[in-house]
Amino acid sequence: MLQRLTVDPVPQINSDSYSRTSPLVDRAVALGWAACRVMVIDDDLGKSGTSAVDRVGFQQLVAEISLGHVGLVLGIDMSRLARSGRDWYQLLELCALSGALLADTDGVYDPADYNDRLLLGLKGTMSEAELHLIKQRMQAGRVNKARRGELAIALPLGYWRRPSGEVVLDPDEQVQAVVRLIFAMFDRIGTIQGVTRYLVEHGIEIGMRARSGLDKGEVVWRRPARATLTCLLNSPIYAGIYVYGRRRVDSFRQVPGRPKSGRTVQKPDQWLAMIEGALPAYISVEHYHRNLERLAANRPQPAAPGPAREGPALLAGLVRCGRCRRRMTVAYHVNRVGGGSTPRANYDCAGARAEWGGPLCQHLRGRCLDDFVAGEVLAALAPAALQVSLRAAEQIVANRAALERIWRQRLERAEINVQRARRCYRLAEPEKRLVVRQLEKEWEQALAARQQLSEDYHRFAQSTPAVLTPAEQATITALAADLPALWRAATTTDADRKEIIRAVVEEVTVEVRGRSELVDVTLTWAGGRTTQAVIRRPIRRFDDLSYYPQLAARVRELADCGLHPATIAETLNAEGFHPAKDHGRIGHITVMEILRRSGHPIAYRREPRPVHPDDAPREYEWWLPDLAAELSMAHSTLRRWITLGHITGRQETRPPHRWIVHADPATLAQLRDRFDRACGRTTRVHPRFADNPKFHLP
Repeated sequence: MLQRLTVDPVPQINSDSYSRTSPLVDRAVALGWAACRVMVIDDDLGKSGTSAVDRVGFQQLVAEISLGHVGLVLGIDMSRLARSGRDWYQLLELCALSGALLADTDGVYDPADYNDRLLLGLKGTMSEAELHLIKQRMQAGRVNKARRGELAIALPLGYWRRPSGEVVLDPDEQVQAVVRLIFAMFDRIGTIQGVTRYLVEHGIEIGMRARSGLDKGEVVWRRPARATLTCLLNSPIYAGIYVYGRRRVDSFRQVPGRPKSGRTVQKPDQWLAMIEGALPAYISVEHYHRNLERLAANRPQPAAPGPAREGPALLAGLVRCGRCRRRMTVAYHVNRVGGGSTPRANYDCAGARAEWGGPLCQHLRGRCLDDFVAGEVLAALAPAALQVSLRAAEQIVANRAALERIWRQRLERAEINVQRARRCYRLAEPEKRLVVRQLEKEWEQALAARQQLSEDYHRFAQSTPAVLTPAEQATITALAADLPALWRAATTTDADRKEIIRAVVEEVTVEVRGRSELVDVTLTWAGGRTTQAVIRRPIRRFDDLSYYPQLAARVRELADCGLHPATIAETLNAEGFHPAKDHGRIGHITVMEILRRSGHPIAYRREPRPVHPDDAPREYEWWLPDLAAELSMAHSTLRRWITLGHITGRQETRPPHRWIVHADPATLAQLRDRFDRACGRTTRVHPRFADNPKFHLP
């Protein structure tokens, strides 16, 4: 009869467990198992028994028991095999089904026997409770130490812990300068993405202390990353606040085998410890809270307008519908002119359409509203134009000085690296050629890096001088004196205009009056003061104009006087009437359409245009329309004959450059004969012109 295996799992308690394996093997042999049938499992040394994940030895043991290959499981303490109730009772159930026994220093147990199983269950429960008590005491001690500010926490970039345990600002000046520059640029730009682009464009890297590896404790320079800047701006440590418990592990999000996964940021009222002023600070606590508010405003959410982006809609996120109080969205339409693309912004209240599939609550062209709000903002900022110019000049000088300081520090660091490489090369023994060649290569690399950095600095210095030139100062002063010119300047981006508007305007409420061109606007300034006004918007149909009845009555009145539609249009423009599109002037086509819709007959006679004596028709010369009427043919046909050379003519030398055609009696006869013999000519007359074939509308 074959003898089943006896398994001696080595528990994960300490190093002495390995030395105590031999007595377990001897005991298995004493119990009747052959030495060749004893399997020792020691793959889980140093691993916690709280979970079966990543415990290869325990998984192998369970597999062998499930296959019925194990007759006895020996261990120093059976409860140490699994400190989880789920894993422990699963092991007992499998041993009971397969007939395997469990044994430790206290005795041999049969999981199929009720009394033995009860005793094993109590041992497993006590082992699991022991582990939880140990964790609870350790966590309580850690929290108490953190509440006193004595617990060593992981420090972000820009900080350094001395051997004595004291936390100070990083002793590297360049590391500090970069951190301060990041906070300054966020105050000016307002978005993490904008700060990242600024650092990349100026070639600025972020210095971090290596936490492991051969370079542990040394400054490692890395390119800016959005995630790094996000952690930096959200961390309260930079405001001098000692925090513990800001991030906790969410068991639902934790990935097995990755202890640092599943961490979530807690709210300040859920932090386990928070001590203000316990650490050196880069910014004040108020500055830190302002940054958090700005980051929250940049997140896309219904209650916040979001960050200022590059779109041409200057009031994106600020416009609210006056009918339903929903925030109006921005829709861009592209007009392709000459192969280019010009985006046109519209403000739409699409809440009802999105929720119930209904029509738009109201629609408004963005240009008219943007121009009105921009004019109000510029008028409000005009008294402070001089102060704005002085502050802008100071800010430009400060930013350039910060960049200049960082470049100087980078050059100094490159020189230090060159000198260190040179000293290492000279201290090497000449006989050790392998080491000498490597040190020589590192010296050459340091020299090349210093040369490249020097060239980059010279290009930076030429493109961005440290101080403002007289021309730049004059430009800033001139633009400050003329705010509209500064607003329209090519150097002022749409994002800059949005930032200016958002600094002084909180909300813009609009309500269109029916389908007319009138819009009621309520401008809410920062501080609560409001400005109410009525603006005009472009519409498609001129009969939707609020003053259309007065316009139609005036058109009919002028038409009854026998005026030409063009003359009527000029009169309307002079009297202050506006077209439906709200740009340009009212034309004679609009006047004729109004008369047609009113059922008013067009009772005017075309007034002959004045002709200059030099361009007057001579003998046997005709105006092209007159000759076409004489021959009963279309103007286009006669023009085509002039192009083909069948007839000669000339144009006026002055506008409108009408055609004058030469046609004597003989030429008239030839033209009539050619017209009668023309291929494809039809003699049918449209019923509309049956009574008067020569009827012509001007």
